[in-house]
Amino acid sequence: MPGSQARSRARDRNNVLNRPEFMSLNQPPRREQGAGEGRGGGGPRRASRQQSQQEDGGPAADGGAKDASHWPEQDCMQLNPSFRVIAINSLLAIDISLSKRLGVCAGTRGAGAPLRSMVSLLALSGHALPWLCGTLICLWSSNTLAGQEVLVNLLLALILDLMTVAGVQKLVKRRGPWDFPPGFLDYIAMDMYSFPAAHASRAAMVSKFLLHHLVLAVPLRILLYLWALLAGVSRVLLGKHHISDVGCGFALGFLHFSLVESVWLDSATCQTLISIGTLRWTPLV
Repeated sequence: MPGSQARSRARDRNNVLNRPEFMSLNQPPRREQGAGEGRGGGGPRRASRQQSQQEDGGPAADGGAKDASHWPEQDCMQLNPSFRVIAINSLLAIDISLSKRLGVCAGTRGAGAPLRSMVSLLALSGHALPWLCGTLICLWSSNTLAGQEVLVNLLLALILDLMTVAGVQKLVKRRGPWDFPPGFLDYIAMDMYSFPAAHASRAAMVSKFLLHHLVLAVPLRILLYLWALLAGVSRVLLGKHHISDVGCGFALGFLHFSLVESVWLDSATCQTLISIGTLRWTPLV
């Protein structure tokens, strides 16, 4: 017996797991509840809270699942962007930088401050309110069927341009390069965002319409083209729109002109609309 006890003590002494630094390996694992109770009694509450969140599908479980599902895609987009994304972001950066540099009349103390009044007047010439009021006045004073036909179609084209541009702006919600709050006239014309430029679209549509339906001399035709271009550029100088906004506005204005020409209303339809619009108007016969 003494020999066997000596051999067992020697075996225990040579066992590596009996050393003090490895004693924790010989102990049974503790339960999480016991560990929580030893730290201050908050273990059961925390465990029950986590269990209830997992059962109810709480924010912790949902947030972890969402993050786990979105991390690979986000990392892939950030680490390996496509050429199309790089090209679009580069063009947008150039557009914003050039638009801010060209907004010389945006402030009252900039390089173009002396020209601010003239540029603002030029931009006002492309506003919807003067064109709508002027068309209605001309339509009221017109006494020819051909003139009323042209003016009614022009009025419908102005309304189409106003509603289309306002709808696209509300959908895109792009701010201007200087992010100025819209003014009173902008609220009237529903021109509260930057893309596309309403003044450029209206100027392109009106100039194309007048050049197509009016007989004008060559100098007047050149002045009309020049007015449409300057009316759009004036909004960039005032810091209201980007260059891309004005370009898309010009394209949208030509599209509106083509649409109005394709659905042109004849004289009889225009007279019917005039008689419906006012009870005191006597249509021409």
